[in-house]
Amino acid sequence: MIYSEQNSLSYRKRGSIEVICGSMFSGKTEELIRRLKRAQFAKQSVEIFKPKIDTRYSEDEVVSHDRNSIRSTPVDSSGSILLMSNDVDVIGIDEAQFFDEGLADVCNQLADQGIRVIVAGLDMDYKGVPFGPMPALCAIAEDVYKVHAICVRCGSLAYVSHRLVDSDKRVLLGETQEYEPICRDCFSKVNNP
Repeated sequence: MIYSEQNSLSYRKRGSIEVICGSMFSGKTEELIRRLKRAQFAKQSVEIFKPKIDTRYSEDEVVSHDRNSIRSTPVDSSGSILLMSNDVDVIGIDEAQFFDEGLADVCNQLADQGIRVIVAGLDMDYKGVPFGPMPALCAIAEDVYKVHAICVRCGSLAYVSHRLVDSDKRVLLGETQEYEPICRDCFSKVNNP
């Protein structure tokens, strides 16, 4: 077999899916921003998306709890990401748990086109139940990176984002007034006093 420039290019252009998951306050968005800024530094074309409903810090930026940020495009659905992903090397998606179940298929299509897809999101909701498209994304990803916050009650590794306010809505945007990261043991004690 003759090794050619075209073979070399197709080898370098292999797509992949990376998932960064964990509870709130674990550094998911911080890690996503770090990876995307490294790609930009390497002169790769990068496009970042977030769900339109997430306006906590900014309407058009992905912002970490530590206030690091990167420009993004807010979208209503996962299908919109496909429509806006022409001629890019890397796609970043934040708060993936808020997207529809079609996100896993979208990420697969992008990776099949040779795009590196980096996704960050909560793996579980406030009840400890797998959240939105995250289980499917974890299953199809080449790399799953689970980050942990510290339990605010005992200092162990946090397991879940415990909701502090009285609401049974699955999607409730919030910060430290609405949520706290707690470990499995403390979560069990809170739910089974």
